[in-house]
Amino acid sequence: MTIDSLQGVYKQELRDLYSGNAQMLALVREFIDRASDERLRQMLRNTVDKIEAHNETLAEVLGAHGESPSGERCKGMEGLVREAREHALEEQYGDDAVRDAVIIAQMQRMTHYGIAGYGTALALARALGFRDDAAALDESLDEVYDGDLYLSHIAERTVNERAA
Repeated sequence: MTIDSLQGVYKQELRDLYSGNAQMLALVREFIDRASDERLRQMLRNTVDKIEAHNETLAEVLGAHGESPSGERCKGMEGLVREAREHALEEQYGDDAVRDAVIIAQMQRMTHYGIAGYGTALALARALGFRDDAAALDESLDEVYDGDLYLSHIAERTVNERAA
């Protein structure tokens, strides 16, 4: 496939985000069942809702440009999900708090990748003059940042202390 415009790059970025979110969503659902800290479990449940909403937004933005969200496989998130599954779900831990700390660490790795993707898509939307797209992407980016900060809060205030 040849991409010959910034708008093509933008659409590819949006599809990549959609794919990455879908991959992360499946794993977050698994994390909910394995997390022992109630605040972490609730945060993960909220994350599922946010990811679903973000993918609805991405589908709407792409649809406004006559595009479908399918057709892209985010290989970066694929690797992060594979690693997160290995570390947080397949490893054996003698202490649930330690697993919770690993879940948070892996969530933050995936979240930071998402922040990079949303930031890139937002910058492209602004460069292309897509104000409505930019507003929607900016809102999603803010929510991803907030989730990352809350993960840090849970880690620093309870989980890491219990795991130590």
